[in-house]
Amino acid sequence: MKAVWYERFGPANEVLTFGDRAEPQPGAGEVLVRLHATGINPSDVKLRGGARPGAVMEYPQVIPHSDGAGLIEAVGPGVDPGRVGQRVWTWNAAWQRPFGTAAEYVALPSHQAVEMPDSVSFREAACFGIPAMTAWTAVFRDGPVAGKTVLVTGGAGTVGRYAIQMARLGGARVITTVSSAEKAAHSTAEEWINYRDGDPAEAVLEMTGGAGVDRIVDVDFAANQAMALKVIKPGGAIAAYASVSEREPVLSFYPFMFKNVTLHMLIVYQLDRATHARGAADLTDWLAEGRLSHAVVPGGTLRDIVKAHERVETGAKLGTVVLDI
Repeated sequence: MKAVWYERFGPANEVLTFGDRAEPQPGAGEVLVRLHATGINPSDVKLRGGARPGAVMEYPQVIPHSDGAGLIEAVGPGVDPGRVGQRVWTWNAAWQRPFGTAAEYVALPSHQAVEMPDSVSFREAACFGIPAMTAWTAVFRDGPVAGKTVLVTGGAGTVGRYAIQMARLGGARVITTVSSAEKAAHSTAEEWINYRDGDPAEAVLEMTGGAGVDRIVDVDFAANQAMALKVIKPGGAIAAYASVSEREPVLSFYPFMFKNVTLHMLIVYQLDRATHARGAADLTDWLAEGRLSHAVVPGGTLRDIVKAHERVETGAKLGTVVLDI
């Protein structure tokens, strides 16, 4: 099969190799997916670049990318043969495994290939694994949001964009922060604040009549901690999925404690199977009803993976860069 791999960390143009690898075979409890698209997430390029603290090559050779979509072509022992032919999206394909979705085929546990409605394209489905499930977890980890006010920071990001849509589908009022009117439009939010124009905390309080927000879906905990303290209601919850501006921020413990705030630091790779299944079920229902929009950035084919990785690294895109296979 055609695939892309790397054998050491480094710049995309130095370490990514396109060529032929052996086609995997599904083991017990696994399915073999013939991939039609692979999604590239920031975590994929950071891992390939060795940017994570203490990163080491756990395997001699790594086929990157967690997310993808395609057709189940074969099943291993213990898997219902009726799954053959299903259109599916994958998750955690490259998490603690050497072979991800930057290839024509991937073999992975059956539950990590989720059946999807016929109305969803393979390109769209290649965006779900990390971004959509991170958004769902951040929004609903503390229960239903109907009647609540949710603040989504960085609403133009892929996770933020999904979080805005999902929170609204859950019955919440949603406010987001962005850096331009263009990004506000991309985010799909009806209510937004340009955080470069004045104090975003004051703007949130003004929009909520001084009440603040019940929940925050946060793209950068360190950068937004002071604002969060000002706008979160007593008993509210903050779900942070990144803290890029400062990896080890100083926590304002007592101010949060005296507001009885719940803080969640989450990573979708560590979701337990039952929680992931609940999120995937909600996602499937919304997809079947056509209630989610997706921000696909076509990146070419596997042969174009170097430029695609570089595009993700520079942030010169709104959406998820997807390669056709």
